[in-house]
Amino acid sequence: MTEHFDVIVVGAGLSGIGAGYHLQTRCPDRSYAILEGRDAIGGTWDLFRYPGIRSDSDMHTLGYNFRPWTREKAIADGPSIREYVTDTARTYGIDRHIHFGHRVVAAGWSTPDACWTVECRLGDGSTRRFTCNFLYMCSGYYNYATGHAPEFPGAGDFRGRIVHPQFWPEDLDYAGKKVVVIGSGATAVTLVPELAKAAAHVTMLQRSPTYVVSRPAEDRFANTLRRVLPAKAAYGFTRWKNVLLQMYFYRAARKHPAQAKERLVAMVRERLGEDYDVTTHFTPRYNPWDQRLCLVPDADLFDAIKAGSASVETGTIDTFTDNGIRLASGKTLDADIIVTATGLELQLLSGVPFTLDGKTIDLPKTLNYKGMMFSDVPNLASCFGYTNASWTLKADLTSMYVCRLLETMRKRGMRQCTPRIGSEPIAEEPFLTFSSGYVQRALAHMPKQGNRKPWKLNQNYALDLMALRFGSVDDSMEFSNPIDARAKVAA
Repeated sequence: MTEHFDVIVVGAGLSGIGAGYHLQTRCPDRSYAILEGRDAIGGTWDLFRYPGIRSDSDMHTLGYNFRPWTREKAIADGPSIREYVTDTARTYGIDRHIHFGHRVVAAGWSTPDACWTVECRLGDGSTRRFTCNFLYMCSGYYNYATGHAPEFPGAGDFRGRIVHPQFWPEDLDYAGKKVVVIGSGATAVTLVPELAKAAAHVTMLQRSPTYVVSRPAEDRFANTLRRVLPAKAAYGFTRWKNVLLQMYFYRAARKHPAQAKERLVAMVRERLGEDYDVTTHFTPRYNPWDQRLCLVPDADLFDAIKAGSASVETGTIDTFTDNGIRLASGKTLDADIIVTATGLELQLLSGVPFTLDGKTIDLPKTLNYKGMMFSDVPNLASCFGYTNASWTLKADLTSMYVCRLLETMRKRGMRQCTPRIGSEPIAEEPFLTFSSGYVQRALAHMPKQGNRKPWKLNQNYALDLMALRFGSVDDSMEFSNPIDARAKVAA
């Protein structure tokens, strides 16, 4: 039996739960279902369980635009974020629309029927099909089944334990142990100070430095404002304050990269002192925002380094040994546990194969439309947040725009909306411009963006707000496939 919904949302994480809210609020007469491959709400925030897991964005912008974040800490730990998402789903009845254990494995569009057929694989190996008029992918941007795990020479000789943070074992006891964390990204700078609280010593081994910025875990402005204003008003003011500050600092860093680099490195030197080798360990070779900056709350990483419970080593690995790692320089790092915080594997739309009237859709050959849809692919949207700001800022805007499209199709008596490039030539550009390894490894498998609107990503919340909330829905969008007379009567 095939069950039909007006809209199917794939993923019950931060984006999917937000999508459910916007759909039932802005399109209350539409039926929807959320298909979740795992057995829990939360997505990333339920999957990742490594010590110290937390946001690297403030919760006043990572939180939903419709539900205030009211806790004291703006840089929140993973369990608190998971609770926030789960409680949001429960409070608004979104959880009643979730089908757990339904992993989407294929989706095909039929133009005559104006619907997607979505095939799912259940936990027992059986399959189940759904149909929907609009398919909204909120499944994140990386592979949940595997992380990036390079093959290190001699790994089989190491007598200790090798762990990837994406699959942190519950039984891992690191108390009193020597730990080496390979990596210098957000996961590594989160893990190191947390592990250092109990480990004998933690070494962060990096091939090259990353920009690391300290920020207070609590937002005093937000906490003060919440004492004198209703929670929603205080949240709104704080949200816009943080959005505008982030936009200002990002633009300044991109306009004056040398000055920004000098200031960011100077801030680290102020934390670690003049005697620390900041040049080697915290001075990247690239400009600020060529890769995402790493946030550390309340300078916890720097405090662990100053206390001697953690250290940073910059160099390349020659080989693993039976009791640690030998670097190309000849230096050895003793370890009982090695944590490979070597990054994620990006995966477009959960790796689901899509077809259009029986023909395979080659998504990497499409142009991305407004950061959410794909040229010549009807009634399919994907939630992909900002690389230079909080994910949920774009997620909320995307969900609201999907609702605008649904309402426009209904008002015009059409069943299909398809982004079309048209006759004017468009130069193709990479979908993402970050130089980070996880991005560069995936670019060939991602769609392109164009050199002009609406095919070019803004990476700017204020511009997207104007375009997606108040801009035209007709720019390069074709509304077609009218409802026939009998369908109109039935409706």
